[in-house]
Parts: sequence; structure tokens; C-alpha cells
Amino acid sequence: MTQTLANDRLAVDRPWLDAMMEEVSAFGATGEPGALNRMAATTEHGKARDWLCSLMERRGYEVRVDPVGNVFGVLETAGPDAPLVLVGSHLDSQPNGGRFDGAYGVVAALAAIEAVRAHLDARGEAPGCNFAVVDWTNEEGARFQPSLLGSGVYAGELDLDFALAREDGDGVSVGAELARIGYAGTDAAPRADCYIEFHVEGDTALEQSGRHIGPFERYWGALKVRAAMLGERAHTGPTVMAERKDAGLGAAYVMAGLRAMSDKRDGALYTSVGRLVVEPNSPNMVPERATMFIELRAPEQPMLEEAEAELMVLLEESAARASVGHEVISIDRRQAGRFDPRLVALCEAEAAAQGLETMRLETIGGHDAVPLSRYCPGIVIAVPSVGGILHHPDEYTTPEDCERGANVLAAMLWRLHEAEGDLDAATARSEGRGAT
Repeated sequence: MTQTLANDRLAVDRPWLDAMMEEVSAFGATGEPGALNRMAATTEHGKARDWLCSLMERRGYEVRVDPVGNVFGVLETAGPDAPLVLVGSHLDSQPNGGRFDGAYGVVAALAAIEAVRAHLDARGEAPGCNFAVVDWTNEEGARFQPSLLGSGVYAGELDLDFALAREDGDGVSVGAELARIGYAGTDAAPRADCYIEFHVEGDTALEQSGRHIGPFERYWGALKVRAAMLGERAHTGPTVMAERKDAGLGAAYVMAGLRAMSDKRDGALYTSVGRLVVEPNSPNMVPERATMFIELRAPEQPMLEEAEAELMVLLEESAARASVGHEVISIDRRQAGRFDPRLVALCEAEAAAQGLETMRLETIGGHDAVPLSRYCPGIVIAVPSVGGILHHPDEYTTPEDCERGANVLAAMLWRLHEAEGDLDAATARSEGRGAT
């Protein structure tokens, strides 16, 4: 790849960016247009990572794999003691998911850093800070729960042994699968002083507004509860209705109650049971166990805490109503919060310098930048999704919007280089002192 510069302006190589998106999309492709099945630590995920590592090694990055399998491509050309700006996202997908979720952020990160390197070479300048690309382990949480597993360990919010012991539905652990695909690492992860993640929006706000860049101001909190209704197995023919202890019925009461919890808050609380595992899962057996993967999401922490207490009452009441028992298996709490306002301002200023309108957003879904933002200054920035589709083969972001996002990222990295990694100085310079 030869980086192209128009009139000595900082810009990503659009053909290379497009080519990388095509290449990475081949790993896990199902044959259905746009569809991927590249869940965390599968063989196809390992192949995608092999591709990324080879790409980075050929360009002089030091590839590191930490003990939870996070993959880093590190450039410490400013010296080992200089601040490090970390950029990236994730290569794992949802089952039968789309091409852009996560992968775009990794590809855009590499394209943006390479644009900065080319611009430095063209100007004969040395870098003012270090850069690194990251592919986080198990962002999606589709195969192993909880999600944000690799970034959670990196940020100190999850224990390494806990993460490696997580098992999929077949009882296979994260640690075993990382070893199988060659990503059970032993390297020390680079310590980030700042983290920037570009992502496709997965909503229609940008598309409907006609704007192209959306820095997220805040992230909703999330409560993820795995709970089970505990009944008794029985034949659906001879067992009279009054004597049944139907775990599925208890789960149904919970699901209906969750929707009522949301409705009474005018939709400000999001609730779901995204996975329901019914046992023995036979059409002529009364279920003896129904395990629910429950999610509550809210923009403010007090509402989420109130909803958690209400959920515990709902579980108890639903079990009693169905004449079954219940248990809470696990609880994963993620607090609501805000991304660094300096990074919001830096994004807006650099987008405006490129003639791009911005729109401040908030993210309801989880991103690796959420735990990272509690570790160092961090942010997620969105580019438009056509139709707002996400986690589906039809998700799509135009090549033009992919390029716009990568160019804004490159400009933000350039400002951080100029400021030698000082975020306050980079923001001040971007807002009025100097041009790219």
C-alpha cells in the first residue's frame, strides 16, 4: 500500500480502506449477501485476526496479544515514555450478523494511523505520541457472556480468570478456544492514555438529519441478569392444567412484566429477554427449567437501580403465579456515564474543518469504549447506517461515509500528535489554533 496525499493534505487512502473492508468481510461470510458468522474465538474469527496481524506486521507494527486475547498493533516511534493513543474496535460478529459492526472501527483505525504516518513522512516530522490499533476479544457477547469481555479485563473491571473461564452453550471456555485459534497471549498490553473508537451508528438519527459524524456524549447503563424459572417436567397430555409447574409459563409472566416496566416509564427504560433456553425443549413436555437472559437499559443510574429492585420482585411474583421456583444465576451491572467532553469537542472541530456536520448522540448499546472511558479519556464516534440496521446481514454504511469517518479520525490523531498526546492542548488547537 502506498499512501496517497492530495495537495499535501491529511487523508486516508480510500481504495485501500475499501479493499480492507472487502478482505475482512470474507472471514465468516455465510454466502447470504452481507452476512457474517464470526463469533468470538471461532476458527473464522481467528482467521480474521491472522489477516489483521499480518497486515500490521508488514507495516512495522509490533503485534501483541494479551492474556485475554486482545490483539494490539503498537507503534512506539515517539519513544517508550510518550503518551499512547489507542484506536480500534472488534472483529467478532453476531451470529448471522453484518459486515460493518466492529470491523469498520478496526479498519478505519489502521487507515487513519497510516494516513498520519504518511503525513509525517511527507512533512519530515517525528511523531509526537505513540499509536496503537486494537481488536478487543468478545465485544459482542454472542458466544460468551458477558459482552465487552476483553476491554473489561483491560480496564480492570473484570478478572482475567473469570473471563477465561466463561463458557459457551456447549461448555467450551474462552481460554480453551483462544488457545485453539492461537490467541491465548502472554504479552503485556500497551497502556493507553486516550481511546477513540469509530463505529457504525445502528440507528437512523444521522441518516435522517443528513449529517455524517456523530460523537456520543453519554452511554446508558445496563443490567444483564441471567435468571431461571424452576418447574417440574411432566407430560403435556395426561397432566391436568391445575397440577402443572410450568417453568415456561413463569418466564412468560416475567417477559410480559418487563414490557410493562418499560411502558410505564414511557420507553425511557429498555427491557428484553434476548435469549430463552427451555428444558427439556420437547413439544409434549411441560418445561422444568426456563433460563432467561434479561437486559435492562436506562440513561441514568437511579432509574436502572430502581428497575433492578422491581425486577427482583417481578421474578418472585412470576414464579409464585406459575407455581414454580426461581433462581438468579448471575448479574452484570454497567453504570451509565459520559464520554470525555474534550474528545467530543475535538471530533466536532475536526469534522467541521472538513465541511462535515455533526450531531451529538448517546449510545444505548454497549461498546468497548464504555469500560475504556473509565480507564482513560475515551469516546465512540458514529458514521451513518443506512436504514439504521445493525446485527443483521442488511447493515450497510456507504464507502463515502466510511471514508469520512476515517478522515475525521486521522485528523483527531494528527491533533494529538501535534499536542504530544495532551488532550487539552489538542482540543484547544483544534478549536482555533492551527490548521491540518
